[in-house]
Amino acid sequence: MGNSYAGHFKTTRFEEVLHNSIEASLRSNNLVPRPIFSQLYLEAEQQLSSLEAGSRAENEDEEEEEEEEEGSESSSPPVSYQMKPPPEGCCTTDGFCQAGKDLRLVSISNDHIEVPSGFLLVGAKSPNLPDHLLVCAVDKRFLPDDNGRNALLGFSGNCVGCGKKGFCYFTEFSNHINLKLTTQPKKQKHLKYYLVRNAQGALTKGSVICWKGAEFRGRQSSTSTCSSTLFQLPESSGLSGSTSSEPLPAANPSAPAGTQQTAAATDPIPSTAAFSSAVYNGKESPKQQLMKNNLSALTRPSVLGTLTNSGPPKKRHKGWSPESPSSTETWNLQLNPQAPNRIKNDGGSLSSVPHSALVGPASSPMVGSGEPVSVPDNLLKICKAKPVIFKGHGNFPYLCGNINDVIVSPLLYTCYRNSQSLSRAYEQYGASTIQPISEEMQLLLTVYYLVQLAADQVPLIEDLEQIFMRSWRESHLSEIRQYQQAVPQAFPHVPSQITPVTSAQLPWLAGLAASSCNDSVHIIECSYSLAEGLSEMFKLLIEGKLVKTNYVVIICASRNRAIDSCIVITGKYQARVLSESMLSPSDYQKEVNYQLVTGKVETLGSFFSTLCPEGDIDLLLEKFYQENQGHISSSLSASVNKPTAVNGTGTAVCTSYEIERHQIRPFQLAVAQKLLSHICSIADSSTQNLDLGSFEKIDFLICVPPSEVTYQQTLFHLWHSGILLELGLEKEHLTKQRVEQYVMKLDAEAQIKFKVFLQNSMQNPHTLFVLIHDHAHWDLMSAMHSLYPQTELSTGLVDRLLNCREVKEAPNIVTLHVTSFPYALQTQHTHISPYNEIHWPSSYSNGVDLYHENKKYFGLSEFIESTLSGHSIPLLRYDSSFEAMVMALGKRFPRLHSAVIRTFVLIQHYSAAMMAVCGLSQMKNYTSVETLEITQNLINSSRQCPSGHGLMVVLRIPCIPLAAVAYERLYNVRERLALEDNFEIILGNPNSGITIGKHFVEQLKIWQKIEDVDWRPQTYLELEGLPCILIFSGMDPQGESLPRSLRYCDLRLINSSSLVRTTLEQELGLAAYFVSSEIHTEKAVVNDVLESDPEKLSSTDNEDEEIATEGSTSEKRSPMKRERSCSHDSASSSLSSKASITAFCTESSSPQALSNSTEETTNNYERQKQKVDKGAQTTISKHLPPVTEQMDMKQNIKSAQVSITSSSSSPFSSSSSSSAPTHNSFILQTSQCSMTKASKQPPIVFLPKLVYDIITSTDSSGLPKSSSLLPYHSVMWASSFRPLMSKMMTCTEQSLYYRQWTVPKPIHMDYNNKNEGRMDTFHPRRLLLSGPPQIGKTGAYLQFLSILSRMLIRLTEVDVYDEEEININIKEESDQYYHQPGDMWPDLEIFKKMPFDYTIHDPKYEDASLICSKLQTINNEDRSMSRRQEDMYTCHQTTRMRLSKYAAYNTYHHCEQCHQYMGFNPRYQIYESTLHAFAFSYSMLGEEIQLHFIIPKSKEHHFVFSQPGRQLESMRLPLVTDKSEDYIKSPTFTPTTGRHEHGLFNLYHAMDGASHLHVLVVKEYEMAIYKKYWPNHIMLVLPSIFNSAGVGAAHFLIKELSYHNLELERNRQEELGIKPQDIWPFIVISDDSCVMWNAVEVDCSGDRKSDYTWTERNVSLKQILQHIEATPNVTHYALIGMRKWSSKTNSAEIKEPFSCCHVHDFIMLNVDLTQNVQYNQNRFTCDDVDFNLRVHSAGLLICRFNHFNVMKKQIALGGQRSFHIKSKVSDTPVSISPAQYICAPDSKHTFLAAPAQLLLEKYLQYHSHRFFPLSLKNYSHPVLSVDSYLNLGPQIAVCYVSSRPHSLNISPSGLTFGGLLLYLCDSFVVASFLKKFHFLKGATLCVICQDRNSLRQTVVRLELEDEWQFRLRDEFQTANSKEDRPLFFLTGRHI
Repeated sequence: MGNSYAGHFKTTRFEEVLHNSIEASLRSNNLVPRPIFSQLYLEAEQQLSSLEAGSRAENEDEEEEEEEEEGSESSSPPVSYQMKPPPEGCCTTDGFCQAGKDLRLVSISNDHIEVPSGFLLVGAKSPNLPDHLLVCAVDKRFLPDDNGRNALLGFSGNCVGCGKKGFCYFTEFSNHINLKLTTQPKKQKHLKYYLVRNAQGALTKGSVICWKGAEFRGRQSSTSTCSSTLFQLPESSGLSGSTSSEPLPAANPSAPAGTQQTAAATDPIPSTAAFSSAVYNGKESPKQQLMKNNLSALTRPSVLGTLTNSGPPKKRHKGWSPESPSSTETWNLQLNPQAPNRIKNDGGSLSSVPHSALVGPASSPMVGSGEPVSVPDNLLKICKAKPVIFKGHGNFPYLCGNINDVIVSPLLYTCYRNSQSLSRAYEQYGASTIQPISEEMQLLLTVYYLVQLAADQVPLIEDLEQIFMRSWRESHLSEIRQYQQAVPQAFPHVPSQITPVTSAQLPWLAGLAASSCNDSVHIIECSYSLAEGLSEMFKLLIEGKLVKTNYVVIICASRNRAIDSCIVITGKYQARVLSESMLSPSDYQKEVNYQLVTGKVETLGSFFSTLCPEGDIDLLLEKFYQENQGHISSSLSASVNKPTAVNGTGTAVCTSYEIERHQIRPFQLAVAQKLLSHICSIADSSTQNLDLGSFEKIDFLICVPPSEVTYQQTLFHLWHSGILLELGLEKEHLTKQRVEQYVMKLDAEAQIKFKVFLQNSMQNPHTLFVLIHDHAHWDLMSAMHSLYPQTELSTGLVDRLLNCREVKEAPNIVTLHVTSFPYALQTQHTHISPYNEIHWPSSYSNGVDLYHENKKYFGLSEFIESTLSGHSIPLLRYDSSFEAMVMALGKRFPRLHSAVIRTFVLIQHYSAAMMAVCGLSQMKNYTSVETLEITQNLINSSRQCPSGHGLMVVLRIPCIPLAAVAYERLYNVRERLALEDNFEIILGNPNSGITIGKHFVEQLKIWQKIEDVDWRPQTYLELEGLPCILIFSGMDPQGESLPRSLRYCDLRLINSSSLVRTTLEQELGLAAYFVSSEIHTEKAVVNDVLESDPEKLSSTDNEDEEIATEGSTSEKRSPMKRERSCSHDSASSSLSSKASITAFCTESSSPQALSNSTEETTNNYERQKQKVDKGAQTTISKHLPPVTEQMDMKQNIKSAQVSITSSSSSPFSSSSSSSAPTHNSFILQTSQCSMTKASKQPPIVFLPKLVYDIITSTDSSGLPKSSSLLPYHSVMWASSFRPLMSKMMTCTEQSLYYRQWTVPKPIHMDYNNKNEGRMDTFHPRRLLLSGPPQIGKTGAYLQFLSILSRMLIRLTEVDVYDEEEININIKEESDQYYHQPGDMWPDLEIFKKMPFDYTIHDPKYEDASLICSKLQTINNEDRSMSRRQEDMYTCHQTTRMRLSKYAAYNTYHHCEQCHQYMGFNPRYQIYESTLHAFAFSYSMLGEEIQLHFIIPKSKEHHFVFSQPGRQLESMRLPLVTDKSEDYIKSPTFTPTTGRHEHGLFNLYHAMDGASHLHVLVVKEYEMAIYKKYWPNHIMLVLPSIFNSAGVGAAHFLIKELSYHNLELERNRQEELGIKPQDIWPFIVISDDSCVMWNAVEVDCSGDRKSDYTWTERNVSLKQILQHIEATPNVTHYALIGMRKWSSKTNSAEIKEPFSCCHVHDFIMLNVDLTQNVQYNQNRFTCDDVDFNLRVHSAGLLICRFNHFNVMKKQIALGGQRSFHIKSKVSDTPVSISPAQYICAPDSKHTFLAAPAQLLLEKYLQYHSHRFFPLSLKNYSHPVLSVDSYLNLGPQIAVCYVSSRPHSLNISPSGLTFGGLLLYLCDSFVVASFLKKFHFLKGATLCVICQDRNSLRQTVVRLELEDEWQFRLRDEFQTANSKEDRPLFFLTGRHI
């Protein structure tokens, strides 16, 4: 059967599919086979090659592995195989055929073997000879193609030993070649490798035969980590830990880069592949092949897990359907194009299991096909670089031979595939009619891109993606627009205007494009396969014909099939950068370490020594040391030690030294407040995720990366902020050990500290714990990612600790992530809501300075800005001579890693520069100008300051071994040059503290005035002013801050191949800096120097003072200028290295040096002048000298050049004086201190050229190119089809961009935070604070803790009114006291004898009329001057009080105790309440009153309902005799308006949990809102006619309802045998602002009766009410009240425990006794005073308990403030004065929309002097007010009388009144009553009635015209329209 259709190529595919379908249906028990034609035509060649071979990948022997495979391929157990016995007498030796001929590859590799046409030589594996391959000839039709498909079934082969042909069955053939198998012979298992001839003609093992699925059976745990953001391989290549049951073998550290043991290796993937190019004979390792198979994440998410096989057919064939069970459980991983592996652990791992953005299946490109291509030997040696081959479209041939010298990457293929997938933005519109970019166009665009790259540029995948994106958008603009109109239907395809490129045109067009690039891009066209092109390319490389070529594009295009292509990077620089970028950070470190350990770098050292004509540098150094030992050390030490001696003698000392202590800047305060407002918004949201009201204090823990310096730095900030004392967490005597409790280093010991933190949070539910995760982007590794068994414990710690369940669920833990680079926390799976992000605010908005800072921040954008300036010296630079040397050495030493080369070159430069500065002037030729500048300024800086302050130079060396080498070398050079006291060299290792020499410690102690003997600097900030080179090591900075004396940031050694946005910005963040923004003074100094001291201009010392510090205000510059400055090389703006340096060590200067110096002065001045033109800020140009002055100065300088005496020129030096003083005076100005000047300007940053280009170039949106890089290593782009970021994007918009377009990789801790059915994946108590590096985020979050603590305290505090009682001086002073100070209750008989005090003492009535009780002699000025008119509206005095446990609360209070009280009882449904009508008639209103009760189910027991109809009958009342500790007898009524949120209606705590009846009295229109906020409170709803009424109406109805209810209860309980007088008659009427109650405890235990002491304490309202209710004879009192609290209460006020006087705010009212005394329902103000007077005049008792007081909270909303008087005509709010509240009747006065009564009361309060002029400030002649008290203002006194019979009134004798007020007088007022009173002549009368008619009737009835004279014009009305029923006035004069 196997050969039955041999040769029928055209029908092969059909027959194969038919065969598969039949076989699948026969073998499968759970599969309906796919229809044949759908397999053939619908999926065609785009089927995903299914990965059904997922059996376990175990690190065992080959035989065991084969048995595993056999078992895994079948769902049935393996059948034991009985081999046929060999024929008699034949050979049975292993490795020989039955004819006795040797078949072993090692034996016959050089023999000539006849291979028939159509046959290939392959290697078979024998289980008995694991180290050998047996050579066979097999018909290639029975072998698979590149995709593992289309191998014909069966077998056809020949024996190459004996020549026997025609074996038709593999079983027969395996017997012939003596494989001696114990299992069923299968060609797929035993034919393993193609065999190929190498360059010498010998037969060697070639690539693996790609049987379908076999590629995954290799040792999947072998590691091959490749990463890059340039053209990167995936982060690491596949499945390791997740599919292996054993730990991964560590990558071989001794394997050099690029070595692979391939010869005779039985292991298909060598374990040394960790450093390899991940290529194995032209194909990638199995792990990478797995990853090449792309599957859309949209349809099938990738999951980590063991690849399973549910039993495909026993004999799997090439077209087996992907829908079969085994393939549905396999997974396909898309390569991440930009995935640099920056994980800090070994690379043997699957670090990329991304979601693919593909829409549709893809075939695997990573298998070779066709003829193999042999890689020539010695390729690396000849070319000096390993070519990097990027697979493009179509099939790629096998590579064999010297494959270690090439690197093959799938990245470009992935980019092509991604770009052919449609953007997700258009998927939603159904059928995709928009065509992707064609393959031809992709390749052509790639060629265009490569052509325009400069010789020193490296291709970036992001650039290519954006090119494809733009091209696609432009070519399909019309369709996209149609889609954007969002009509969800299929549009007919609109043909694009651009004619598509055909495959025939492609090579020609590509060649045309490449013709202009001077051979930089070379096009090779091949007709048959890529193999030809690759062979030709290798040939050209060997022949040296591609020396100028950087990129070779190989195209194989033919009409009848798709194009094949690949791109080879042959440029030495590009190939090196790209190949190095494929190493993960850990591999990069290992590789460097390996090269250091194995001594490979020694070749560099020997090369350097040959460069120096004077001989080896070390010998020179030794010679110099010997010659100058005595002289130098003495002179240097003299110069260094001199300042300290000078200090003692009182000569000039540098005064500029200060370490900035903790101070809060406006920015930080603003950020802290933003954080606080976010916390409040979380608390205020309806989700109830944070209950701020339940927290009493805060605690916190700050998590920092495991850097000792960062840890100490955070402790330093925390200590100096004083926050621990402020929060009350620590006492005064703070120790360092105590502070350490609040900062946690994320290292191995972190878990212990964190456990304590968690325990504290559980034990203190009323403490809010803030967990601050500083430097939050540092370790985002998933703790679940178990593929890293060999990593250290600290990896994934953040995830393990901060994301643990306890933190997520704790209601009292808020997590704050703080970072400068938030991008990795802004993915599609982030835990942080976009609403919980706080971004550092911009300092300018529309040109306005929002925060007045005295310092200007210099960050990345400002550094970039300096490079765009045409006139300023850029702050970002690169060193062209350094780069050139590195490039040259890179070509010379191709096997050395460029990090090693760069480091050694830079150390060499620093060493030579130090030697040159010390007098070995010949060495200046062996360093670069930039390094010389740095070294000069460093060594020179401490000599120019009287105190020895100097500069810091940061030398960033990420690789720790290289940093150690650099430290050792520089240290030795410094010692040899005797500079050990001049500057320090510090090795900054993240894992250890700072070590510096004793000499420098002493200097720092002197400068910082530290007396502690054991003090050592622990942070870099404490190195302020220390001249030093700080070698900053560690793969990433971890938040360390640098001091202000930082002058140079040398980043030339950063790893420029790993281009990720976070990494780049993090490195540049080291140089971020605050510069003093007071530049005006500095500018003046500079100008003085220029004009007055030309000598100083001979050096470039002043140059750095003028470094431009433009902000964002710099003007647009011409493209020409910009172009020039973009490619700025600092050599062009700094001093030539010919400058003589000997002057530092010798007294006189050479003539040569003098001439050099004068030469440079002119050029230097040109630059000076440019910079002076520019100014230190473009906004300060007005301070610059005029042009003429500048010209004069130039002349002066030229003439002054003759007199220059010092030749020591120091480029960009921080000194402004010559380095060698001409006389021995040491009188220097502060401005000459290098450190001082360093702190006034940002540091200068040196970058690698590659990084410089990326940072300073912009993309089409105007953003720096670095912004469009992949944001972080452990995230990836969701799609290549993403829009560009925009320059106008705010931080918030950037966040939303990353949230949409990035997804975390499986190694990221957010990877599993997916939306699994939940609405929201955000954590509610998690915030993110982001801001630029070094801007002050630590200070901001510490300040946040401070104000959060204050707010929590503030939440537990209230402002209560605190005012002294008024009118104390009017009170009758008598020595008579009726009760003893210690009496608990009043004695009724004694109390009856107490006179009533008419005077109002409540301070809220300070501006009310005084009530006269008899002739009082009051100073007329007393009242009138008590408050000025403008003070009338000012707030009353308040004080802040901490809420006690007995306080009343508003709706914002939540605690577990009062949940049930508030209506959260599970027994009762929230809001479940019923509405009940309750009617009673009242004669005064002339109609029946209908009230409504809203009664919650939980409160129905307080009421009586009729049985059949559930009608409300009455409210239950207790008996007078009832006594119980558990409830309050008096129902409490609280009238309220406008205070549904802020009213204090939660009395649960105030009542101490006692049962009580509380009724809210609300207006009808507010019923719904009150019911919403207080669902479990009883509401009494006033009738709608009272919607505009005042508080009098509420009081009136409460009292009348209560009396009516009392009657009903008496009737009801009388039937139960209870006497009417036994029913409890009291109710409580309370204001809605009563917050706390206090009791005064009097101690009378003194010797004399009059001696007593008293204390005040907060008590529950329950205690007070029960005390009052227990008063003896309580029912004889009509009104009982208490004092208002005041902090100024004195002993005299409480000496009498009970008073008979006015009561306010909180009263107990006896509704029985006061049955006939009513509140005035019309009143808005003073209704309680009015009622008190009525009660007293009725002869009833009013008692005030002076030992109790109530605190009233100041509530700014609602209450009386809710009444606004406005015009009825216009809606525009116009201020209306009280004088306009009344008008003449029938006038055209503007009517007001306000109740008439309110207008009346307000008018009388402010303008009553118009009615009663004689009583104004004349208290001896008050106004007589009958039956009512109206406030006539503080300057008029009132005398109240009641017209009721038997009333208690004052005696009228002796009183003469200045006026008479008759307000709505009733029939009790008669003419004879009025005639009892005497009035002054000219006294005025005011009669007020409801209408004009009753006004006249009143005048007649009371016979007023007898004594009073009236005029028509004296009639007035309130300014109301007729329908609003105005009140009418009539005034008259006494005759």
